[in-house]
Amino acid sequence: MTAALDLTRAALAGETAWLVGGAVRDKLLGRDVDDVDLAVPGDPKRLAKLLARATGAAAFQLSGAFGAWRVVGPEHAWHVDLVALRDDDILADLAARDFTINAMAEPLGGGELVDPHGGQRDLSLRLVRMVSEQALEDDPLRSLRAVRIATEVGLEIDPATGEAAARHAPGIAKVANERVFAELKRVISAADVRRGLAVMEAYGLTEVVLPELVALRGIEQSRFHHADVYDHTLEVLDSVALLQRDPVSAGLDEGVRELLSEPLSDELTRGDALRWAALLHDAAKPATRGFYGGRVTFMGHDAAGAQLARDVLGRLKASSRLRDYVAAVTLHHLDAGFLVHERPLDRRTIWRYLRATQPYSADTTIFTVADRLATRGDNAGPAIEAHLEVARELLAAARAEDTAGPVVPLVRGDELVREAGVPAGKQLGTILAQLEEDRYAGAIVTREDALARARELTS
Repeated sequence: MTAALDLTRAALAGETAWLVGGAVRDKLLGRDVDDVDLAVPGDPKRLAKLLARATGAAAFQLSGAFGAWRVVGPEHAWHVDLVALRDDDILADLAARDFTINAMAEPLGGGELVDPHGGQRDLSLRLVRMVSEQALEDDPLRSLRAVRIATEVGLEIDPATGEAAARHAPGIAKVANERVFAELKRVISAADVRRGLAVMEAYGLTEVVLPELVALRGIEQSRFHHADVYDHTLEVLDSVALLQRDPVSAGLDEGVRELLSEPLSDELTRGDALRWAALLHDAAKPATRGFYGGRVTFMGHDAAGAQLARDVLGRLKASSRLRDYVAAVTLHHLDAGFLVHERPLDRRTIWRYLRATQPYSADTTIFTVADRLATRGDNAGPAIEAHLEVARELLAAARAEDTAGPVVPLVRGDELVREAGVPAGKQLGTILAQLEEDRYAGAIVTREDALARARELTS
């Protein structure tokens, strides 16, 4: 039994409540139950407050969720959602739910499973099957939820349910974007994300929730690519997943896996956020495709793609941090590749790369490896090896800088004005930046060196 369920049972002992939905499903599958759903008679506020007081958690009402309350445990380790029992009748409540495997219940305190729609049977058959098509008509987002559940849990979607999901897919356009993002990000973070995306496209869901991805199909590239932009994008996604799982096999070190497992934002790890960068990094290629010297080009797709990534994630109501992160990676996803032709890298080149890509230098560098691994046209083998050589050097430099933390400058701006005669204003900032580069390159070491260099730059 998992902590969330144990805590909830202890805190609400003697109260009438039903364990419902995914919590029952996951319990039957032997999975951890850290997200608990309860259906309770009357207003759920009282039991939410009671649970929060007993566990030191926070309780709050969920907006637009028909009076539902959520209790979130310390450090967001678990949460419990409490909703009013429909008509104070568990059978009526289950009849209005989405899929049979979510339409099971058991008394919170323990007791016989209530399963009027065959959810336990469908679970044994590994099927996602709708309770009724009315459920999908009432809430078209359930079409996407069917894919999310199947992808996360490793189930198949019942054919009739799949057909109904396809019929109601267009209705998702009217669903609040926050809810769409909540389902979509879980598909994209799943271990079997490629299967999830394939099912989404088969049911017509992708063109509704992420049309920018569908638009990449059939966009041909240069001879250095073996795939069109769509298939390349999915292969970059595969490479990001590989780097999350086993970076050593991709030519990097185990520290990459540790970095990518760190939380970033929107309940996503850094690696999960890089999956969004994979899906969106080339999204501007259709709009920027052209020809130069008889060769296909996509001039400016990095900058245009960064803005497009912001727009897509903004539409989905993602956090500003996730928008910034994906946009930054997209903007700079070509930079490391350009440096392959400047080997061996000098300290100034590395410094300029770090400044351009901060504060996500390590993440961006890792992403460029995923992109390079998925580019297997002409000369792919040597190109991949050369890129890995550069990426490892840049990654080491980024880690060293992150570990060192902020560096105290050799001389402050006011000291430059007073002692080196540097005029205040834009030139001062330029000279300060140049001094930091010179220091990183080893050209200056002491405060006196910095003042002398500043005088030289001012003259």
